[in-house]
Amino acid sequence: MRAIYLIGFMGAGKTTVSQELARRLNVAVYDTDEEIVKRTGMSSNEIFAAEGEEKFRHYEAEVLRSLPSTNAVIATGGGIVGRTGNRLFLKGKRNVVYLHAELESILARLKEDNSRPLLKQDKMKTAKALYESRLPLYRETAEFEIDTSVKTVQQIVDDIIQCMKK
Repeated sequence: MRAIYLIGFMGAGKTTVSQELARRLNVAVYDTDEEIVKRTGMSSNEIFAAEGEEKFRHYEAEVLRSLPSTNAVIATGGGIVGRTGNRLFLKGKRNVVYLHAELESILARLKEDNSRPLLKQDKMKTAKALYESRLPLYRETAEFEIDTSVKTVQQIVDDIIQCMKK
């Protein structure tokens, strides 16, 4: 089985869905953000503070290319589509699923989450600008799009499995 890549905005459910999808398919699961932490020994917040966003994006691109391309589910960071090279890499792999959630749903999910380095200032304004700038990039990159705004994790996983059968 080719790897399945989950892309989408922060709070869209990539990490949670990837774990359940991998369990159902009996394959390995990887999260690019977690892999960066394992390899650098620093959290995303620490990397952003010490080395900046550009260095974080460099690590992200390296991790993406190093993960298995078969028998895996890979949850990517929300900003992975910001680099043209990452979008081209993902499009070449196929099996890319964009987990879409409406901005209002995302903001409700992230309301108490202070772990997102790009949302340190004005959460609402920053999230809206990032969301709008990334939306066309997610859609350009993905082979499939699934709305996660109101579905359960089980329903989302069922939808992804159906997409993979096409």
